[in-house]
Amino acid sequence: MARRERVMRMSVELPLWRALAGYRVLTMLYAIGFFATAYSGFARPWLAVAYYAVLFVWTLATLPKVTNAANCTKRFLAADLTVALTGILLTPFADAHERVMDGGPTLPSIWTAGSVLAFAIKGGWRWAAVASTLVAVANLVERGTPARDTVHNVVLVWVASIAIGYVVEVARASERTLARALEIEAATRERERLARDIHDSVLQVLAMVQRRGAVIGGEAAELGRLAGEQEVALRTLVSGGLVPVSRVSEDAAEGAVVRMVEEPEGADPDGPVDLRALLAPYAGSLVNLAEPGAPVLLAPAAARELAAAVGAALDNVREHVGEQARAWILVEDEPDEVIVTVRDEGLGIPDGRLAEAEGEGRLGVALSIRGRLRDLGGTAELISVPGQGTEVELKAPKKTAGTRGTGARGKAADHE
Repeated sequence: MARRERVMRMSVELPLWRALAGYRVLTMLYAIGFFATAYSGFARPWLAVAYYAVLFVWTLATLPKVTNAANCTKRFLAADLTVALTGILLTPFADAHERVMDGGPTLPSIWTAGSVLAFAIKGGWRWAAVASTLVAVANLVERGTPARDTVHNVVLVWVASIAIGYVVEVARASERTLARALEIEAATRERERLARDIHDSVLQVLAMVQRRGAVIGGEAAELGRLAGEQEVALRTLVSGGLVPVSRVSEDAAEGAVVRMVEEPEGADPDGPVDLRALLAPYAGSLVNLAEPGAPVLLAPAAARELAAAVGAALDNVREHVGEQARAWILVEDEPDEVIVTVRDEGLGIPDGRLAEAEGEGRLGVALSIRGRLRDLGGTAELISVPGQGTEVELKAPKKTAGTRGTGARGKAADHE
């Protein structure tokens, strides 16, 4: 059994969360150690001891919360920032007034930066800006006056947290873009493997049935002809239908947005439809389909009507030229319109035959082909030279093709 490709995703944020967890523990120990060395200088040391006890338990108990973005909830971030702000605002009551005015450290000290960094890693630079602004306000309230060292620390935390938040957003966007590229690569390899398997088995069997049926003759010849048509249709599907859906990566604030250029059938009923997908079933051993390499996008209603008109033209070929008659479909994607030409190898239409058919009530060309294109705002021209076959040229405008069909067809139905 062939091994299937599997895309493994690795988050670029994981090292940041691990670093944040280590930072919180180290800065908590630093704050407690600094307090222990300056214990005698505190005006109310018991208040500082109570706060550090809470800080110690909170830091260790919440380590699982800073392991990844899923565990780091908004409620935890709010509570964590509250612990930091409370410590800053308690500093004037626990420490000596002189040391506070001289720019001494707050109770949580640099542990506060870990709380702000959690906001940055979780929500990007916007969340970091909000958290750092609240810390800045608390520091200004704690000092009472905007001293130079206080302003310096506030600006440093503010700029650093926003910069880290922006880097996280860029890293997240790059990760999502890379993950999508790996998925496309894996899907492409799997489709190539399926295409090789189909080519080595099914297509060869159909080709053999076609050759042997032609040699045996009789009913086997008809079976061979059907096998040949299925071979061509399947070969067209393998060569064109197994190409991975093209995508364009766009950078956004919340990460990479991968927009699908060729929407799969059924993904967006109101979006444009690739006309090539609707014409592909008509291709076979007797019908040669030539189409552009890029998608031929039309409004859904216009694409269906144009494909139905092509089908009606092919029905006319089989009815008037013969079941074994060859036909060619050419698709041209112009800037303002789509042109589809259907040509056969018959003897052509005698002069006046179309008018005579309409008079007899045989309106296949008039309604099935010209009527459909007229409803779309396009045209259908029949060019026939006796002895040289018939060519039907269908033109459908791109801009008006999706809007005029419903109204025009509704008016036609009212007059029936």
